Amino acid sequence: MATPKMNRDWRQVRDRIKAMWSDVEFDDDRMKKTRGGLRKMVTLIQTKTGESRPAIRRKIEAVM
Repeated sequence: MATPKMNRDWRQVRDRIKAMWSDVEFDDDRMKKTRGGLRKMVTLIQTKTGESRPAIRRKIEAVM
């Protein structure tokens, strides 16, 4: 699912996500591939952190 907010404010969203999971190293190319796709972003974060998908989704939606 692509979200217009994620596309429009990509840099801000990306920076907020990196700040929220500051202990995780995100490759910019992999982050770029998730642009606009909330589901893709949640999957990327889940594979890096092991956190639950609903928890990740709530955190992302809270900063958008």
